[in-house]
Amino acid sequence: MVTLHYPFWPKISKSLKVPSTSLYENLKVSADRYPDQNAIIYYGNKISYEQLDAEVNALAGFLEHKLGVQTGDKVLLFMQNSPQFVIGYYAILRANAVVVPINPMLVTDELEFYVRDCEIKTAFAGQELYDRISPLLGKTTLENLVIAAYSDYAGEGFAGMLPQEVEAARFNFTQGGHYLWNQAIAAGLSPSEHTAKGDDLACLPYTSGTTGLPKGCMHTNRTVNANTVGAFHWSSTTTNAVHLMSLPLFHVTGMVHSMHMPIFSGSTMVILTRWNREMAVDLIINLGCTHWVTIATMIVDFLANPNLKKKDIATLTSISGGGAALPEAVGEKLFNLSGLRFVEGYGLSETIAQTHFNPPDRPKMQCLGIPSFDVDARIIEPTTGKELGVGEIGEIIVNGPQVMVGYYNRDDENRSSFIEIDGKTFFRTGDIGRYDEEGYFFMVDRVKRMINASGFKVWPTEVESYLYKHPAIQQACVVGVPDPRRGETVKAFVILNAGYEGKISEDEIVEWAKQHMAAYKYPRKIEFRNQFPMTPSGKILWRTLQEEEKVKAQH
Repeated sequence: MVTLHYPFWPKISKSLKVPSTSLYENLKVSADRYPDQNAIIYYGNKISYEQLDAEVNALAGFLEHKLGVQTGDKVLLFMQNSPQFVIGYYAILRANAVVVPINPMLVTDELEFYVRDCEIKTAFAGQELYDRISPLLGKTTLENLVIAAYSDYAGEGFAGMLPQEVEAARFNFTQGGHYLWNQAIAAGLSPSEHTAKGDDLACLPYTSGTTGLPKGCMHTNRTVNANTVGAFHWSSTTTNAVHLMSLPLFHVTGMVHSMHMPIFSGSTMVILTRWNREMAVDLIINLGCTHWVTIATMIVDFLANPNLKKKDIATLTSISGGGAALPEAVGEKLFNLSGLRFVEGYGLSETIAQTHFNPPDRPKMQCLGIPSFDVDARIIEPTTGKELGVGEIGEIIVNGPQVMVGYYNRDDENRSSFIEIDGKTFFRTGDIGRYDEEGYFFMVDRVKRMINASGFKVWPTEVESYLYKHPAIQQACVVGVPDPRRGETVKAFVILNAGYEGKISEDEIVEWAKQHMAAYKYPRKIEFRNQFPMTPSGKILWRTLQEEEKVKAQH
């Protein structure tokens, strides 16, 4: 076990007892302790902890008594950041069911996979996403939609600019299997006893698989609570903290740091449905935001605001995040303006956010940090499993209380994703890294072919499988290419079928892909080729194409 980082550990214990209770119990305790405290502030509307818990219970009662949701059932959560996301998430937990949080950028074809994989019957959806999910009613196991209008929760007379989705009036749905959010709450149905405990399944966030198919990461109340409680202690949060919520809540970092952790501490969540740098400044000033967990691309955009002044962000005491390394120059600009160092962390969907944190009082730039509470992180040689030492480059493996119990319905991947060392089971991250003489970990490369575009994980095989549906495309190879704004962006090399040369353009394929894939996923660049570099066995040498792009970017 690597202990080189112990001398630099913050002045707190290195181990934490994880609660045996459920995540919902965290909300109940905060509502009992601080009933009048603002749990959520949403474009001028304030929701107390007492009201939040009451709505969670009413919605849980509706799930159980009206929609027949039973203990252990999977319920889809398909919406943007909003009070309804928080209420919906905790209502599913309160009903002893399992949350399946899905990226709101996904389109119908992509959504269908998740519904089928989890045999989902009931979904919560934002009304702006209705056209994407409604075609699955009747076609799959999906039977019930509870539809939310974000405008129901926005404050009246809010002075700032509202996102289009928040401004939109509530639509009316009268078809069978359609239920309006406000009516579900107003029904006032009381749920049965909450029986979920630490080792019961709570959440199934999806990540991309080595076959290109997404995989559900099975997280229990205990694994999620490990990082919720860990984040609380690491970030010096108090009940009076005010958290700016700008990361998407379907993603594990936003989920844990911007929702679960504030609820655990009884502090306030300031929700942004859409990122807007001017709105972010206004909210920090007017509501006295103290904590902001974000990603590099948002920091870059935030600091590019020509009107931003030092006094505007004076209330912030912590700015942290992960997803992709923050460029050093940007980190220095942030420090000069705020006096705060951007505190980076590292984790995966499989570890429900962090396994590594930078110490807040001693962070290193472009660094994953040191292993978190009770985490044993090591570097191994990927093929032999031999453990490596200081400065040696290999695969990062982790053992800790936040590691998932396994992939849902993926026995083969479960066998290949874990390794036994010294009697402990370690998760193989697939990320290549090293640690320095002080035990700080750094990313070097990725074993996997994953593309990291603005913090979103894009799996090339999945993108290729969609491209192959285009009648003009004979072969496709997708790689990540350097991008000054997104970190990496998606590029597809394409060989056309006979007869299509000169009859279709690269831009037309980009437009087609835009219609068939989520916004973060579709290729921004297409390049036609007559042939690809191949191995003797006929496999496309994607690394060769990717290296060519890196060389081009340097010139």
